[in-house]
Amino acid sequence: MVRLKFLSVFFILVLFLSSCEKEEGIGGTSEIKGKVYAFDYNAELTVLKSEYYAPEEDVYIIYGDDEIYSDDFKTHFDGSYHFQYLREGKYTIFAYSKDLSRTSPSGLITVKIEVEITGKNQTVEAEDIVIIK
Repeated sequence: MVRLKFLSVFFILVLFLSSCEKEEGIGGTSEIKGKVYAFDYNAELTVLKSEYYAPEEDVYIIYGDDEIYSDDFKTHFDGSYHFQYLREGKYTIFAYSKDLSRTSPSGLITVKIEVEITGKNQTVEAEDIVIIK
């Protein structure tokens, strides 16, 4: 009788845990890929000197509705980044850019894009993040 109760409780617990919805984040089989494109201005931010895919830029990811970033990645020589092993859900990808309007006290603003993974084993190609250097 005790064994039957134990098995019943165990079965219910397994059903309960397997039915929980998994939140955004690591532990999945999908990835997000993208690039950071930079407009490089002079010190006064008045003359465009060049534009290119930006190497060595920090890119951040926010899982779901989290309030702070969950992971970061430094772009490769060609401006590309990727976040791997993600579950289905919504993600925010961002990088910092100089503020052309000069209204930000730090002189920087965030450039964000929203990305959604809708299935397993998916590679989502994000739009370029365009920043001012």
